[in-house]
Amino acid sequence: MTVAILVVLLFLAAANGANDVSKGVATLAGAGVTAYRTAILWGAATTLIGALLSIQIGRSMGKLFSQGIVSGAPTAAFALAVLLGTSSWVALATVARLPVSTTQAIVGSLVGAGLVLAPSSVQWSGVLQKVVLPLLLSIVVAYGISVALVMAVQVGRRLRRTPQTELATVGVAPTGTGAAVPAPDGRPVTAADYAVPGPARRDLAVTFLHWASSGATGCARGLNDTPKIAAIGGFALLPAGYSATVISVIVAVAMAAGSLFGVRVARTLGEKVVRMSHTEGFTANATTACLVGAGAFLALPMSTTQVSTGAIVGSAGGQLSRISGRTLRDFAIAWTATPICAGVVAAIVFAAAG
Repeated sequence: MTVAILVVLLFLAAANGANDVSKGVATLAGAGVTAYRTAILWGAATTLIGALLSIQIGRSMGKLFSQGIVSGAPTAAFALAVLLGTSSWVALATVARLPVSTTQAIVGSLVGAGLVLAPSSVQWSGVLQKVVLPLLLSIVVAYGISVALVMAVQVGRRLRRTPQTELATVGVAPTGTGAAVPAPDGRPVTAADYAVPGPARRDLAVTFLHWASSGATGCARGLNDTPKIAAIGGFALLPAGYSATVISVIVAVAMAAGSLFGVRVARTLGEKVVRMSHTEGFTANATTACLVGAGAFLALPMSTTQVSTGAIVGSAGGQLSRISGRTLRDFAIAWTATPICAGVVAAIVFAAAG
């Protein structure tokens, strides 16, 4: 049983990587900053960093998923059922190119197997307050922050387009006379005398920030997801002699390896929700990184999938006509089905194993 649980744990972590790595790097490729393969490599590396950091930082999150949803002492069969319920759905969604929430799948599996274990063991108040509400609110907050950031960038651009800036770019002094004023050293005035940061410099800064925010999102995702998956494996592996650190390292490596196969879902998020500009991709990633990172530190199990989707939709700046309603409909259906399908599979497996 221990070997089977270890194998399924590795499979779940890899499936999580393949589905979730897109949440941090889809904007890079979708905005044309780099190729999908390069973006995926960057996402895998930063996910591994965050996953390893979670060994020290993510203990509260791990405690929530190991004790805060189902009370009692889960057995090895319970752990196997939860892992199979979660991994089967996440893997299926990845093949279908749908970004789904591993967090939702884990919670659904815990509840499904928990009802079979003992209906009274499911802590419904904890599920509602510590899982459901943060998941729902995070989508709204991500959308709002992303819209605000995009609008702030647009205002900043308009402010830079002043008459003085326009004159400076052609080397004419802002005197109102239409004549160039000699420079202090007597030479003819040039554009350099009134130079402002040009598009190339601004593009370079946005590129750096976009890559940085993408990496921060990958790191935050690793921080947020690793403790959840490790906690489920710990139900059976800790009694078998594995330490919590070893379990987390195993999950981290498998998650990073699985991330290398995340191109399919990345294309869906990067191209089918909304066509993003370079700056919009950066604002979406910055929003996702901040919220998911905060969730990891505060032990709030946010879904990177839903946060990133909300942020990407918000990057349209309120221009809803740019959003693909059909794609969002497919996402909503998949998100609704996630806890139900994962829970049903976990309940069936646990009932059969028990």
